[in-house]
Amino acid sequence: MNLVRPLSRAASSVTYSCPARSLAQTLLSCLTGDRLRHLLPAAHARAVISEGLRDLFLANLLLRGYSKLGLLHDARRLFDGMLHRNLVSWSSAISMYAQHGGDEQALVLFAAFRRSFDEMPNEFLLASVLRACTQSRAVHFGEQVHDTALKLGLDVNIYVGTALITLYAKVACMDAAIRVFHTLPAKSPVTWTAVITGYSQIGEGGLALDLFQKMGVQGVRPDRFVLASAVSACSALAFLQGGRQIHGYTYRCGAVMDASVINALMDLYCKCSRPLMARKLFDRTENLNLVSWTTMIAGYMQNSLDAEAMDMFWQMCQAGWQPDVFACTSILNSCGSLEAIWQGRQIHAHAIKANLDTDEYIKNALIDMYNKCDHLTAARAVFDALAHDDAVSYNAMIEGYARQGDLTEALHVFRRMRYCSIRPNLLTFVSLLGVSSFQSAIELSKQIHGLIIKSGTSADLYMGSALIDAYSKCSLVDDAKAVFLLMHNRDLVVWNAMIFGHAQNEQGEEAVKLFSQLRASGVTPNEFTFVALVTVASNLASMFHGQQFHAQIIRAGADSNPHVTNALIDMYAKSGFIKEGWLLFESTCGKDVVCWNSMILTYAQHGHAEEALRVFQLMREARLEPNYVTIVGVLTACAHAGLVDEGLHHFNSMKTKYGIEPGIEHYASVVNLLGRSGKLHSAKEFIERMPIKPAAAVWRSLLSACCLFGDVEIGRYAAEMALLVDPSDSGPYVLLSNIYASKGLWADVQKLRLRMDYAGTMKEPGIVGLR
Repeated sequence: MNLVRPLSRAASSVTYSCPARSLAQTLLSCLTGDRLRHLLPAAHARAVISEGLRDLFLANLLLRGYSKLGLLHDARRLFDGMLHRNLVSWSSAISMYAQHGGDEQALVLFAAFRRSFDEMPNEFLLASVLRACTQSRAVHFGEQVHDTALKLGLDVNIYVGTALITLYAKVACMDAAIRVFHTLPAKSPVTWTAVITGYSQIGEGGLALDLFQKMGVQGVRPDRFVLASAVSACSALAFLQGGRQIHGYTYRCGAVMDASVINALMDLYCKCSRPLMARKLFDRTENLNLVSWTTMIAGYMQNSLDAEAMDMFWQMCQAGWQPDVFACTSILNSCGSLEAIWQGRQIHAHAIKANLDTDEYIKNALIDMYNKCDHLTAARAVFDALAHDDAVSYNAMIEGYARQGDLTEALHVFRRMRYCSIRPNLLTFVSLLGVSSFQSAIELSKQIHGLIIKSGTSADLYMGSALIDAYSKCSLVDDAKAVFLLMHNRDLVVWNAMIFGHAQNEQGEEAVKLFSQLRASGVTPNEFTFVALVTVASNLASMFHGQQFHAQIIRAGADSNPHVTNALIDMYAKSGFIKEGWLLFESTCGKDVVCWNSMILTYAQHGHAEEALRVFQLMREARLEPNYVTIVGVLTACAHAGLVDEGLHHFNSMKTKYGIEPGIEHYASVVNLLGRSGKLHSAKEFIERMPIKPAAAVWRSLLSACCLFGDVEIGRYAAEMALLVDPSDSGPYVLLSNIYASKGLWADVQKLRLRMDYAGTMKEPGIVGLR
């Protein structure tokens, strides 16, 4: 590119030759038509031959023609070769670059204009320069142009003022934008759009809507851009009523057919939890674009309608649209929620083919999707291949390991994060606290707390609740209480965390006191608060507290919440009020699988096997699929009733019929089923054929059965196997000692006691009573 050199300027009045005048008239006639692309090169060649380029008017017309066609290289060659230039020449060249993405060249050319041209810039030239500043986010350069406009008195010009507002709004400098806005004597719809959009983008939807209302009062008719910005402001505020009013206005003025307004309205309805309204609007629209499809997919995902999001995504692909970053990010989130690994891999393949896999959002969405699908190896491969200096990627990987309880790998990623000088944020610490509390790693939890204090985020409410939860799970309730007392302006999440902490550590009275303090502070309890309180009543087996809490739940209107209902059923069952639990179960609408499980386990654990199996049959008739816990309840019921064949049938069919992989609890239940029926040899053979390593609980089930039937030989074998798995467990010693005592083998009892003392195993004291 040639450097701009100072040139002499022609006088503003030029005597045109006949060929130049003829060419100029021809060019003027086709600047607004389709003939320009064919005519322009010929006209330029003719002007060169006839020396018509000396004519400034004709040269500017040629420059304008090249600019309109986007032929930047040809235009710049013409500009650099011009013997004379005027303000129109410079303005055309700078405007050309601003319109066609050459922002840097536009700014360089403006600087050259100020050095080599004595005439002051006009409003059109300044507006073009400001447009280039906006697109390149050159705020400092834009402020210098603003100073120039102030000196020339052009800051109140509608074109310059609008360009300034757009610049400041783009970089979220809304104070500067609104000052310019208020100084403008006249405002166009574009001016209003710029300032309304600016406030909407920084989350100040209220101010955006105030301006939209003032715009209507002043009689300015909003265009499609203003309407789309106003709807976006309603979305940010979740102001459904305001969005509907704008929707009604768009119908009256006909703007509803514009895609930008439709997309904004669909986004509003999705964010206000009205995905069906968004879908109706989508289905009635003919001129859909990629943003329309992406908005609808994201809307389904945001409303946890992940299956619908998946269906919409494949419809979009079949319609010939290529998914972009936003569509892929949304659908990967849905794949993770549905644990749809096959579909997730397909999206991953598409992202690689479309060169989208290096995008920050796609990368993090892939890590999150693989983590949620329990494919940590694939997630780690994406992380290692694509992760750079990005805290979000590290957080996603740490959270993945935290979900699996893999403390070692979570800490490894965290150390790598610190080695790369990436600052951990709130989510990093919350994930680490979750996995450390899951592993009851007390010292690690305290170390993480120290890092949190150093980072300055310990006062954050979300962090405080995570610390309280971590200390509570590690049975450090005093430390949890210390964190709680240090926090000011506690929200309900913090109160709930502390109440749950007391409940988990069987400090029911403290939890009840804390609930009274919560009510006195004016904070309204929610369903999680009530679940914690009902859990307290269950642990205390206190119907006095339980019925009080139940009454408060009814008054608060939380009795229809499934989590609360399930907790209440469990509370009545643990307190021995099975009939009341059944009445509550029967009155519950929309029972989920957890609710059914609560009732099945209640009957099974209290020895009411027939009732438990009847509830299971009702559950199947209600077309609700059982889960892992359901089968445990059914097998427990069969064991209590001695229904060996039926129990084995349910166990053998759980994988083929329901797709449930048997776990330790199921194997232990089958051993208990066989053992209670006196089939001790069958139970022993069943354990030895298990495809997974038997846990101590499995051997203890067999040992309990041996104790019941006084089988010394199998009992001794079961005790030895249980102690191999868990040498510190006192249970096998006690059960085997009881077998020996029942047979009068006191010498063996004495040897067992000595062995227990030698191993340093202490028998846990029994609870003789409860206060």
